[in-house]
Order: sequence, then structure tokens, then C-alpha cells
Amino acid sequence: MTQPFTDKTALITGAASGIGKAVAEHLAANGAKRLILIDRDPASLETLALDFNTDRISGDVSDEALWDRIDLTNLDLAVVNAGVAGASPIATHDYAEWRRILSVNLDGAFLTLRAVLGAIRDGGAIVTVASAAGLKPEPGVAAYGASKAALIHLTRAAAKEAAPRRVRVNAIAPAGVETPVWDAVPMFADRAAEIGRDAAFAEMAAMATPLGRYAKPEEVAEQIAFLLSDAAALITGSVLVTDGGYTL
Repeated sequence: MTQPFTDKTALITGAASGIGKAVAEHLAANGAKRLILIDRDPASLETLALDFNTDRISGDVSDEALWDRIDLTNLDLAVVNAGVAGASPIATHDYAEWRRILSVNLDGAFLTLRAVLGAIRDGGAIVTVASAAGLKPEPGVAAYGASKAALIHLTRAAAKEAAPRRVRVNAIAPAGVETPVWDAVPMFADRAAEIGRDAAFAEMAAMATPLGRYAKPEEVAEQIAFLLSDAAALITGSVLVTDGGYTL
């Protein structure tokens, strides 16, 4: 049986951990020929157990110069996943922190899409990793939510621009996912220090999610793989909300 990503070249940003790592492992297990993995954490990037054609590139996606040194030859697929989190009320939000979040989550996504759309082959597929926070506002996460709301709009604009070449561009909007991004959220970090990381995730999910749990990175990776695959051949400009009912 032919694997769904046989002979495909894929770019993944934020690939060293969480959703990005899970996507890289999923594509590798399902026939990808070459992976281009980008992350700011070179040590973690090197620990990925992928024993085939893999380019591991250390860099910040919001650094325009980074994209001049990446070989995107024969690119078929891309997952725009790099992101950072933070929490603060608007009235006391530090501007430098606002810029840090927007720089990676929006500027970095723009630079990634610009490079990818200029290189991807006709019939390719792109998925951006947005967030349910870009759909449902919550106190204290205005910067993160705004960056993800803007990313959703950017994704839809890219889908319309790329459609004449049959390049599909979709977003996925998870709510709670058990990834390291939570460690930068003071509320979670404090609670995890008190009761343990797994228990903190379970407690938060029980309060915030009708289905009562958060997603595993591997689950989100499978959903991204669906959007990248031929099974989603007529889906473009869409936002797959995968939130356990959080936005209801």
C-alpha cells in the first residue's frame, strides 16, 4: 500500500518539540522523502530520531535573513508551526513582550509563507497552526489571541492567492494541547510546580473543555496530516477547529 506522503519534501517550523515534532515523526513514518526542520533550539532539533534525508536548521523564523539560507527545492508540503505564548492583561502589557509574541507568531508566519509560496510546487499543501485563542477571546491572552486571529486571516488570504496553482492553504486551531508552550504561561507553570505537570493539564482541561481533556501532540499531527493529504484535496482556506468543545 502506498504511503500518503511518498516522495514528498516537507518544511516544518517549530519542529523540535510538541506539535512540530509530532508532525515530523508522522510524515517520516508515512513516506516523506525529505524533511526541512527549523527551530530555535538546535540541541532539541538534533535529538529527533529521524534517520533519513533531514535538514535541521537552527534559527528564528522572524529573522528575514534566515530564509535566504534555506534550500526549498522541490518543496511539496509545509507546516507553519513555530510560535510562542505569553499572558498579561492589556492595561499592563509590556510592549516588548507584545512585540516578541507578534514577531514570532505573525511576522514569522508571514516570512515562512512568503518563502514557501515562492517555492512550493503546483498542487502542494500548507497548514498553519493557529489556535482557538484566535477565535475565542479570554482575559490575559490578548497578544497571543490577536496573533493567532491575524494568522487565520493571513492563511485565508494565502489560500486565495495560491489557488490558481492548486496549492491548498488551511489552518488548524487547537485549544489545549499538552505541549511545552504552556510552560511559558505563569498560571500553568505555578500550578504544575504545585501538583505536577500531568495533573495540571488534567485540572485545566476539566475546567475549560466540554470533552474533559486536552489533545496530545500526536493527535493534532494526524489532523494536520489529513489537511496535507489528498483526502483533503478540495479543502482550502478553512480552519479546522480541534478544541474538545472549548469554543462552544
